[in-house]
Amino acid sequence: QINADFAAITHQRTSQPLNDPHTHCYAPERIFIEEGAKVRAAILNAENGPIYIGKNATICEGSVVMGPFSLGESATVNWGAKMRMNTTIGPHCKVGGEISNSVLFSYSNKGHDGFLGNSVLGEWCNLGANCNNSNLKNDYTNVKLYSYATHTLEDTGRLFCGLFMGDYTKAGISTMFNTGTVVGVNANVFGAGFQSKHIPSFSWGGAAEGTTEYRLEKAIQVAYETVSRRNVRFGEIEQDILRSIFEQTRPRL
Repeated sequence: QINADFAAITHQRTSQPLNDPHTHCYAPERIFIEEGAKVRAAILNAENGPIYIGKNATICEGSVVMGPFSLGESATVNWGAKMRMNTTIGPHCKVGGEISNSVLFSYSNKGHDGFLGNSVLGEWCNLGANCNNSNLKNDYTNVKLYSYATHTLEDTGRLFCGLFMGDYTKAGISTMFNTGTVVGVNANVFGAGFQSKHIPSFSWGGAAEGTTEYRLEKAIQVAYETVSRRNVRFGEIEQDILRSIFEQTRPRL
């Protein structure tokens, strides 16, 4: 898909020049840089697929980027990061550490060291320092994933399958996610040991400490602060969406 999108977006267009003398490019003809993007002392390898760097995006010093790879508008790859192939980083994201075969939607952060593989993060997610996920089981059997349709773990038919996280969810430092973990919307996950394979929306806590319900008004206030600090509006519509998700996913006792 990155190959197809790259061809469509760059058709009959000319990349901005890469003027940094300390950046080394492999297959530079497959690297496209939009206006305002900055690349500093990085290695860009597009031999196995294209690399797209969006408008006003930044790739910081010491980073290694392997294509196929896409970096959205105003997104940042932090110092010394390792961006492996088949990864899409959405607009306004901030990423670091090692990311492979993953998609981050806009305004989500994984800014520090730690591994994220074969995963999808929604919007406004945040992974604290040294968060890691497993994307391959030790016995090399297919990964099972929680299904919202059947409320059970279903066989994905895949050997590699990582973390799936809903919008506004945050994970504390050194959080460990098991192979094929599904986390809902606006959860706050933290604590020692591997987390549960399914963490419902509006959960607070972790597997070792136990989880409680994230108080709705507190959750909305944190979401408001998260969005506002990026100068993005968080209004009544956004609040109503979260209230609706809270009611629809709340356990019926």
